[in-house]
Amino acid sequence: MIRANYSAVSEFVLLGLSNSWEIQVFIFFFTCLFYVSSLTGNFIIVVTVTSDPYLHSPMYFLLANLSVIDLIFCSIAAPKMICDLFRKQKVISFGGCISQIFFSHAVGGTEMVLLIAMAFDRYVAICKPLRYLTIMSPRMCLLILVAAWIIGLIHSSAQLAFVINLPFCGPNILDSFYCDIPRLVKLACTDTYKLELMITANSGFISLIAFFLLIISYVFLLTTVQKQSSGCSSKALSTLLAHITVVVLFFGPLIFFYVCPSPSTHVDKFLAIFDAVLTPFLNPIIYTLRNRDMKIAIRKVFCQCLAFRKSM
Repeated sequence: MIRANYSAVSEFVLLGLSNSWEIQVFIFFFTCLFYVSSLTGNFIIVVTVTSDPYLHSPMYFLLANLSVIDLIFCSIAAPKMICDLFRKQKVISFGGCISQIFFSHAVGGTEMVLLIAMAFDRYVAICKPLRYLTIMSPRMCLLILVAAWIIGLIHSSAQLAFVINLPFCGPNILDSFYCDIPRLVKLACTDTYKLELMITANSGFISLIAFFLLIISYVFLLTTVQKQSSGCSSKALSTLLAHITVVVLFFGPLIFFYVCPSPSTHVDKFLAIFDAVLTPFLNPIIYTLRNRDMKIAIRKVFCQCLAFRKSM
């Protein structure tokens, strides 16, 4: 991927989050805490699901892959943001900017498909329990995962096709701590009105439609669960509420970024931090705290690790 020769800008200056020293110190410790917690929490989920045979089911297979995606996603922008906090000149190269956009949209598109797959998994488990293992077979789970990554990569490539050859001749200042398409397009030395409409359609309306479809499907599942016996419905209800929370956390910032034409800078930055650091941290918290099987499996893994250390 090579830029057009008439693009003079080779790097972009990031304004970051704040010029206040006190706020920068707070953001530094806040971001470091949640970034490390995100890595730790999602890594624990992946290790737990992989090592515990009891969790080798379609639901936990999808959950472990969601944690893998969150591990990647929280490492796209957060490390550079942490390193840049106390730098006077926060700079990112054109290639680095494009890489951030590519990976964030590839991983985001993959997570979108994975969340839809998790809703389908719950639908089969609740509405067709006798056929659950037949429909959600290991082959089907693998196909879902491959399809999710392919769709994510196609979505990201389509987004980059909009901006890769735009002429950037100045200014080169991004009022953010990371690169994303809406702000980057506004710096192009050409009329980008139609391009912004295409980006809104590609990311904004797709996110909006997927969000409403997921919410409608979960409302249907919640209604179905309430009609079942209380013993079975309690666990299913807890799982569904956890899934709905993750869907809202994931799609909320996306809809704001890509559907709202002129977002507030302060709100935009707050949601960007939330999306980059907090959401990957909250996902494992939501699933583990509301899931008895996960909590038991995590305790078992910790006990095994302690026993292994003592035996050495």
